[in-house]
Amino acid sequence: MTHSIYSNKEIFLRELVSNSADAVDKARLKSLTDTTFLGDDNEFKITIISDEKANTITIEDNGIGMTQEEMVSHLGTIAKSGTKEFIEKLQKAKED
Repeated sequence: MTHSIYSNKEIFLRELVSNSADAVDKARLKSLTDTTFLGDDNEFKITIISDEKANTITIEDNGIGMTQEEMVSHLGTIAKSGTKEFIEKLQKAKED
C-alpha cells in the first residue's frame, strides 16, 4: 500500500491515525444522539503499538468501523473516510 499511493513512507502512518480519529469522531457524534451506543466504554481512544520484534505498528481505536461497501469505496482514496457522508446521515436522521 505504501508504494502505490503515498510518495513518502511516513504519510501512510499519518493517514491511518487520521482514519482512526475520524472513526472516533463518528462514535462521539453517534453517542450524542444514542445514549446507549457507548455502553460501559465511554472513553474515546486511539492506541499506537510498536512491536520491534515483529517489525509492525498497530493502530487501534474504539470508533465506528466501516462496512464492506465503505471499505471498497474509501480505502485507497486519500482523504476520504466517509465522515462527511456520516454527518449528513446523522443530521438527516435527527431531522426525521
